[in-house]
Amino acid sequence: MATDLHAEPHIEGQRVTVRRIQGLVEEAGRPAEEVAGQLDLDAAEVYGALQYYHSHPDEMREAEREQAEREQQAREDGAKTLAELKEERA
Repeated sequence: MATDLHAEPHIEGQRVTVRRIQGLVEEAGRPAEEVAGQLDLDAAEVYGALQYYHSHPDEMREAEREQAEREQQAREDGAKTLAELKEERA
C-alpha cells in the first residue's frame, strides 16, 4: 500500500483507497471479484487492501477521523452534500 495520494493508504499506482475497497466489499456486501473488476484491479489487490485495513486499525480510524473533519469543514464553508445536490436537480 502507498500513502502519498489522498493522504491515506491506497492501492499503489491507483487512486483507490483502502477504505473505499473496504466499504464496497464489507459495508456494501459486494463480492471482492466484482469490486476488482469495477475498479480495474486484481482480486489479490482487493484482498490485500482488506488485509491492510484490518491489520492497521489505528491508521484506518485516523484516516476516517481526518476525512470526517474535512467533510465538516467543507459543510461549514458552504459545500453541499450529494443528497442536497440531487434534491436541487429534482
